[in-house]
Amino acid sequence: MAWRSGILRARDQHRRLVRRNGFAFFSTAPSSASSAADSPPQIPRFDYVPKPYKGPSGDEVLEKRKKFLGPSLFYYYQKPLNIVEGKMQYLFDENGKRYLDAFAGIVTVSCGHCHPEVLNAIVEQSKLLQHATTIYLHHAIADFAEALASKMPGNLKVVYVVNSGSEANELAMLMARLYSGNLEMISLRNAYHGGSSGTIGLTALNTWKYSIPQGEIHHVVNPDPYHGIFGSDASLYAKDVQDHIDYGTSGKVAGFIAETIQGVGGAVELAPGYLKLVYDMVRKAGGLCIADEVQTGFGRTGSHYWGFEKQGVIPDIVTMAKGIGNGLPLGAVVTTPEIASVMAQKIQFNTFGGNPVCSAGGHAVLRVLDKEKRQEHCADIGSHLTARFRDLQERYDIIGDVRGRGLMLGIELVTDRKEKTPAKAETAVLFEKLRELGVLVGKGGLHGNVFRIKPPMCFNKDDADFLVDAFDYALSKL
Repeated sequence: MAWRSGILRARDQHRRLVRRNGFAFFSTAPSSASSAADSPPQIPRFDYVPKPYKGPSGDEVLEKRKKFLGPSLFYYYQKPLNIVEGKMQYLFDENGKRYLDAFAGIVTVSCGHCHPEVLNAIVEQSKLLQHATTIYLHHAIADFAEALASKMPGNLKVVYVVNSGSEANELAMLMARLYSGNLEMISLRNAYHGGSSGTIGLTALNTWKYSIPQGEIHHVVNPDPYHGIFGSDASLYAKDVQDHIDYGTSGKVAGFIAETIQGVGGAVELAPGYLKLVYDMVRKAGGLCIADEVQTGFGRTGSHYWGFEKQGVIPDIVTMAKGIGNGLPLGAVVTTPEIASVMAQKIQFNTFGGNPVCSAGGHAVLRVLDKEKRQEHCADIGSHLTARFRDLQERYDIIGDVRGRGLMLGIELVTDRKEKTPAKAETAVLFEKLRELGVLVGKGGLHGNVFRIKPPMCFNKDDADFLVDAFDYALSKL
């Protein structure tokens, strides 16, 4: 099979790597007598039959993509999947095979694929009015904004509805610069805040950046407890921010932006207490503090509704997208009335932002997450999932780190735990094997050696056990 030859290539490549660096041979086999079962784990039962698919084959779709879509688009897997249907935490390919979706459309499907209540809200609104823009009154956007504002702490009560996370972060940066009267922004290394011409500057991963003017942006040392030079010492990381303000700027900045758990960067949670220290520094320098909650928001982390709450801070601006719409093109920026007032200097308008259909869908998402107690659920299932992955870590040396909270986890693979050398080849092999077993996960980190576990929030304990059992089985075959 293809994955077996891939394993052999990865093993041979790693043996060469070990000899070249003079290390002892590193084994991915279990370090205890315990090992995975000989037979592969079976996907949990699910009472749903997908509709027969009569559309074009995956090969035909791929050919059209290559011909008519931009060459920058990439796809997962050596043979890309043709996904044609979804239901809650599962996806189906053209042949009707079911997969456990542990990546949620890149952390976007919050309630579940085609959740009936969200779907009904979208369909019913579509029957009445799809689009009119905010030049006319419509209750959907006002109702949605009211519900969203009720979830925010402090005086974060003014909502701007947009279409994506990149757009939300672009607007937040504009607000910070207008309100402060300063230009320079600060973001973290290893951050991802979007791919637009403005937000590329905030992003700090070379794989996502083009060689264009980046704007007045400083990237400070990432407070990464696993890879960071200061471990979990928030005060030393924060000192680097103050150094940038003192030596790299006029002493005044427009703002600081950070994810509380870095998503694309590999599920990196910031050192405890870091944001409180940095927010004080930035505000003393005249800047605003922006929390990027595009991936961490809406209870996904389990412990809190918003990721920034874990750090004990209240931002000046909060950006959000992805899970806010369960797959709809929807994002938002929430700030205070005082900061929002600066946008009234000119006309600020968004043609599609807050259209009736997306607003109705977004409002339904908030209701479903509350009704089904998804934050509490994420805390419960996330704790179980983390414990099981940490058990695997004890048995497989290749697992260097298990991190994150709730249903936003990262599993980092390394070829040497001391040096934390990225296990890139082995990750690629396991990625393919997990797909064969019926598990779809994401990859992240600069070297692509972190498995991103961020499923729909309806993901249950049986799913969690199947996911870990699949990892165990795949690792045992390396």
